[in-house]
Amino acid sequence: MGKKPRRPRRAFTPEFKAEIVEVCRRGDRTVVQVARDFDLTETAVREWVRQADLDAGSRTDGLTSDERDELARLRRENRRLREDVDILKRATAFFAKETR
Repeated sequence: MGKKPRRPRRAFTPEFKAEIVEVCRRGDRTVVQVARDFDLTETAVREWVRQADLDAGSRTDGLTSDERDELARLRRENRRLREDVDILKRATAFFAKETR
């Protein structure tokens, strides 16, 4: 039995995700049914529901969206600062050779 072909990556608005989460929370359909009805992957729908629970404070086993955004920002800043330090180290070595 062969694998299913990979679905191309799609982007969804926060409003659409919130709508899907609300449909799941109503309880009249399962996550699997919601995913099929809206042509989404079950994994994506479950992740959206999980993230919404984290953001609402009803779960504590992960990062909220604000925390994820801050972490991404800090990682970008950290990478930029490491690059700056590396450039300064190379410049220092270059100018140290020049003065001899």
